[in-house]
Amino acid sequence: MVNTTAKINTISNCKKCNHKLCTQKVSIFSSLNMEQLAKVGDLINHRRYKKGELLVMEGEKTESLVIINEGQVKAYKTTLDGKEQIIYIFSEGDFFGERNLLRDYASPYNVEALEETHVCIIHKRDFQILIKSIPDIAVKIMEELCMRLDRLENTIETMGSRTVEARVSLVLLEFADKYGKPHPRGTLIELPLSREGIANYIGLARETVSRKMSILQEEGILEMIGNKKVLLLNRSELEKTLK
Repeated sequence: MVNTTAKINTISNCKKCNHKLCTQKVSIFSSLNMEQLAKVGDLINHRRYKKGELLVMEGEKTESLVIINEGQVKAYKTTLDGKEQIIYIFSEGDFFGERNLLRDYASPYNVEALEETHVCIIHKRDFQILIKSIPDIAVKIMEELCMRLDRLENTIETMGSRTVEARVSLVLLEFADKYGKPHPRGTLIELPLSREGIANYIGLARETVSRKMSILQEEGILEMIGNKKVLLLNRSELEKTLK
C-alpha cells in the first residue's frame, strides 16, 4: 500500500486536477476514448508527497497502481554494503505498482520523492474491474513492462562491460531523451538526480562522474549549468564515446 504516514492531500475526483489529467499523460491509457478516460478518472484518488518522503518501502505489499502526475521519484534498493542502488527514475506520466495488480507481491524497492510529487492512485480491486472492461489497458501495461525490461538489460550490460566513459554518456543520453528540451545551442537537460544520485544509478563513485562530466565540458560536448542542468552541445560526439 502506498505510504499513508506522509502528509497527503487526497482528492476524490480526477476532474479537480486543474486540467492536468493523469489519464491523458500515461501511455497505458493512450488508446482510450474520452468516455473510457472518464471512467478511469472516476476511480482515481490523489496524494501529495514532499521531497524525501517515502511512497513505498521495500518489502511492503502494494495494492494500487501509482501514476506520477507531477514531480519525480526514485526507486532504489540498499546494497549489502549500505550503498544506494537506484533502479528507476519515475517522472510525469510514469507509473509503478503494476506487479501487484493481479497477484500479491511485495515491493522489490523503496520509492522516494525527489521533489514535491503529486500522484494518482487506482486501487487494485478497481483496476482489476477496469482491465476486464477495457482489455487494451492490460496490453499497454505489458508493452511498458517490456520496455523497462529492455532498459534493465541495457543497464546490466552497461555496468558489466562498458567503460566508465560509456556509462556516463549513456545516462546523459537517457536523460536527454526523457528530460531534454530544445535549446538554440543544443538540448537543455534538467537532471533528475544529483551527481551522487547519478553515480548510484550507474554504479560509479560520485567523484568519477564529476570528473568525466568535467572532461566532456572541456571537450565542448556539454556545458554544466549549476548542479541540476546540463546543456548538451554535441550529441553525435557524445554518442561516439559509446563505441
